[in-house]
Amino acid sequence: MDSRTRMALAMRHEIPDRVPVMCQLALGHYFLNTDIPPHRIWFTSEGFAEALVMLQRRYRFDGILINLPGRPPDLLDDVASLTRTAEGERLVWRNGEVTIFPPDDNPYHLMPDGSKPPRADFATLDPDHLEILDDLVGYTWGVYHIPHLAGKTCRGPLTEIPDYFLRTIDRVMELTQHAVSIHGEVFSPFTHFMELFGYENALVNLLMDAAKAHALLDRLTEAVIAWAVAQARRGVDAVLISSAFAGGPFINRQMYREFVLPYERRVAEAVKAEGVIVYTHTCGSIGDRLDLMVETGTQGIDTLDPPPLGNVHLADAKRQIGDRVFIKGNMNAVEMLTYTTPEQVIAHASERIRIGAPGGGYILSTACSVSPHMEPWKLELLTPLAEEIGRYDRPGETASE
Repeated sequence: MDSRTRMALAMRHEIPDRVPVMCQLALGHYFLNTDIPPHRIWFTSEGFAEALVMLQRRYRFDGILINLPGRPPDLLDDVASLTRTAEGERLVWRNGEVTIFPPDDNPYHLMPDGSKPPRADFATLDPDHLEILDDLVGYTWGVYHIPHLAGKTCRGPLTEIPDYFLRTIDRVMELTQHAVSIHGEVFSPFTHFMELFGYENALVNLLMDAAKAHALLDRLTEAVIAWAVAQARRGVDAVLISSAFAGGPFINRQMYREFVLPYERRVAEAVKAEGVIVYTHTCGSIGDRLDLMVETGTQGIDTLDPPPLGNVHLADAKRQIGDRVFIKGNMNAVEMLTYTTPEQVIAHASERIRIGAPGGGYILSTACSVSPHMEPWKLELLTPLAEEIGRYDRPGETASE
């Protein structure tokens, strides 16, 4: 059975030959563990695609998450200078803005005077006139990780997708011959809202004027749906809704029900209408809202951070929602940094397989992104382990039972 089929069966709650393995890697992990320069991973479709496939092959993962949009083919022509400093690669753009790449972390962007990029002002932003978003570097950088959106065909929220956004998907499909499961990613409307104003201000805005917040979330949802549907139509096997700020302690259960659930439901419905799997990534403490996450119509839940990062115990999640959605994650990526022997990694992963595998619908993965400094040998152990103890002898059982 090839990896793409294995993942498809697991995501649809059918029984594959074994438990699939697929971890999301922090961008810093690609920077440290490939020979591709960080700026080429971040700012070229080809560089990122090659990094994705390189580490998928090294770790023998059954799937690849493409969590950056494709780039304009001539984007780096706008770079005036590139230098390597003690703090990492430093790109100066022709307009004077600066992007700095730490060797082990996401890059950050500065204005010509060294200040942080501007965010929107909630008090003055009109939900019916969002043309200002085109010029908000803080928003476009935070959400799309790119200094500008050359080739946009509309003003305001991105509802018509430039073809270059899909370049990385095309290249990954070409390099893998689509033998592995290829997943696209969109940010939740709530994540867009958080990035638009900055995290603290965004949370205050929800309390100050809920009606206006809903109007903005409605408009932002249109952009999320457009990007999700474009990826689904390009042929990805699944679309991940990245909703990193929808867990505790950012918002409580009631705020999730009001400001997250209805908008993510619209995104999930749009993806499923294209015949493509949709699932949700939410970090932190989500044990009190797993049922609400299922109400969005998502078909899978990713991360399931265990204590102390979150509050989800895999056995509890399996009992609560394991018959309705697939589950991906729950390995403690921070604790794994402290492991010094293969036996420790194997014991931790084996327990996840033992609990998650029965009945299908489980994908072995770290809870959140693999740390930049996670030693590769630890990840190299996971697929051989799944092959050894994660096989399904008959429906509902694994070889380890």
